[in-house]
Amino acid sequence: MKMGLSASEAKGTFRDILKHEKEKSEKEGTSKLPQNFGDIMLEQESTNEEMRSMLAKKRQEGVRDEDIRWWWNMHDLEKRIMVAFGDVMKLAVYKKLREEDGLSEREAMRRLRKALPIFGNPEDTTHTAGEDRPLPFELKDRIEVYVEKRTKTDQEKLKKDLAESSSFNALIRKEMKNGNI
Repeated sequence: MKMGLSASEAKGTFRDILKHEKEKSEKEGTSKLPQNFGDIMLEQESTNEEMRSMLAKKRQEGVRDEDIRWWWNMHDLEKRIMVAFGDVMKLAVYKKLREEDGLSEREAMRRLRKALPIFGNPEDTTHTAGEDRPLPFELKDRIEVYVEKRTKTDQEKLKKDLAESSSFNALIRKEMKNGNI
């Protein structure tokens, strides 16, 4: 309902996303990743240079061992659905900003980046750079916990902090540097 869908539309959307993501997972060969893949990654870090390099980049973004375990021990389809629903949410916010609020594409994207965290490859600077770059998916749980806590304890300060930040991601990076996430 938050996305403007009826219960039956939401069920249909979920079925479509599930089917699409399952096909992608099978096509890309990730459907059979072991349930403890995060643990395996961490074990291989000391002996596999490629794994060490990849995890080093993630650690530079604030990712911890528990974040790697949380994300990578999840079933591939579960991760994919989580990402897909995040994309649906972003699209719903963007459409509202464009259609209901009448904002330009540029202003709608600016506001979207202030309203929601954007996850992806932090090295992707196609649309953003610096502190506004995408956050690693591994941080999703910690960020959600942080936002929920701030919303309950100091929502007005959170709004002020977001207003003063170039994006939600920039605020998250600042809060991580300050040890708050």
